[in-house]
Amino acid sequence: MSQQTDTPVSGLEGQHNDASFDDVYDELQWRGLIHVSTDEGELKELLAGPPITFYCGFDPSAASLHLGNLVQLLTMRRLQLAGHRPLGLVGGSTGLVGDPRPTAERTMNTKETVAQWVGYLQGQVQKFLDFEGDSAARMVNNLDWTGPMSVIDFLRDVGKYFRVGTMIKKETVSKRLNSDEGISYSEFSYQILQAMDYLHLFRDYDCVLQTGGSDQWGNLTSGTDLVRKVEGTSVHAIGTPLITNSDGTKFGKSEGNAVWLEPSMTSPYAMFQFWLNTADADVAERLRIFTFRSREDIEELERATVEHPHQRAAQRALAYDVTSLVHGVDATEKVIAASAALFGQGDLTTLDLETLRSATAELDSVSVEAGALAIVDLLVASGLSASNSAARRTIAEGGAYANNTKIADADHTVAPEELLHGQYLLLRRGKRNLAVVEVR
Repeated sequence: MSQQTDTPVSGLEGQHNDASFDDVYDELQWRGLIHVSTDEGELKELLAGPPITFYCGFDPSAASLHLGNLVQLLTMRRLQLAGHRPLGLVGGSTGLVGDPRPTAERTMNTKETVAQWVGYLQGQVQKFLDFEGDSAARMVNNLDWTGPMSVIDFLRDVGKYFRVGTMIKKETVSKRLNSDEGISYSEFSYQILQAMDYLHLFRDYDCVLQTGGSDQWGNLTSGTDLVRKVEGTSVHAIGTPLITNSDGTKFGKSEGNAVWLEPSMTSPYAMFQFWLNTADADVAERLRIFTFRSREDIEELERATVEHPHQRAAQRALAYDVTSLVHGVDATEKVIAASAALFGQGDLTTLDLETLRSATAELDSVSVEAGALAIVDLLVASGLSASNSAARRTIAEGGAYANNTKIADADHTVAPEELLHGQYLLLRRGKRNLAVVEVR
């Protein structure tokens, strides 16, 4: 895993809420970030008034957050930019139990693994928030207040406020109860643990708002109900929409895998390409949710998508902004340089090894032993040419390139000094057909 810091990534510097809106609630609505909420009138008034404290929780169910979590991180950032104080909660205790999934029981991770992942996620959350000034953020871990609590205290002081009939009506719990898998008492109790978080944060920090995905609405309202029953006070919750692609497929997947915020799990290059491949029908919504561009900028990019779709201006803006938010501007500029260099519009030798590997990871590749590396043999081995004669014909026609240099001699043998980082050779046939050779 890469080293985590509490320094905001450079892509967040200078970000501000859209001045087109009178208050942050209107902006959240326009950006499509409020799918469900507690009393709309009270919530709108609350967010337009003096600064409040709010929180969002993230469970360490993996070593990194993913794009679904990014919706919450950027929602927190927007609320903070409006002057409100965020609490970033990473669930050291809830992560030991696991939020019930609709299909099957979660596999419990070891306490050591969960503790390690808590550290990773805290570092990621910290990068999106400001920890100085009047609206300074704080990080909290629910293991700090649930760990010392006895089972008897938990049942007497918290469990007594929950009715089983109400708990089993929660959507995910209901699905599991009606499945062959059933649900364990551990996962059934998850909503009580999360509700207890809200009560604790209300008491200790005067926290009056929780944000989360709309699929967590049952857990969010368990918290608001518990605070009301125990403290006699109304607090609020916002559920953001679950994002799907216009074709109905699940958002945030690339080749069947989640798109992670940790660069060693999803490289900056892969993330940039993910956003660049956004469908025209989805790009405006993505710009509203995942960038800090103004309403005017986004509407202009919407028009460009309709009038000049081949230019993909909106997708390029989206890819640049989100990759910069997650990985920083420098990493994004390297990605753009690598993309250009792959197709002969830049110098491949300027790419560092990590960027080169990321940029070529999805290309056809072949691994060969060091020795006499005849260019014709490499073109065939890589699949760019069907035969030696076809390779020679491509070279004769001026359509073969090695590391963006045109191959003039069909009898050329690649020398060690021609290899990128002493190990790689990028082959190209024509403008778009690429393959990479790794020399062992």
